[in-house]
Amino acid sequence: MPLKPAIMILALAVIPVVGAASSATAQTIAQAGEPLPPAQRLVRHRIEIRPRPLLYRRCVDWYELQNRPSGTVLYPQMRCHWVRG
Repeated sequence: MPLKPAIMILALAVIPVVGAASSATAQTIAQAGEPLPPAQRLVRHRIEIRPRPLLYRRCVDWYELQNRPSGTVLYPQMRCHWVRG
């Protein structure tokens, strides 16, 4: 039997055994009567939303003639900036 499939079969066989052992350990600790440590309280940070003045992009577009090695080409241009609305 090749080595790689044998390792895969062995790894798949070990997974359920390890999972059962960890859950059995947790049950014996809980049954021993020792109080479990209190769960840490998760503190959620508040997110404050402060609406700002609405902004939008104002764009200006045009076509420009550019000289290329293959000849003159009509090339689109655009410039945009943010404007408060």
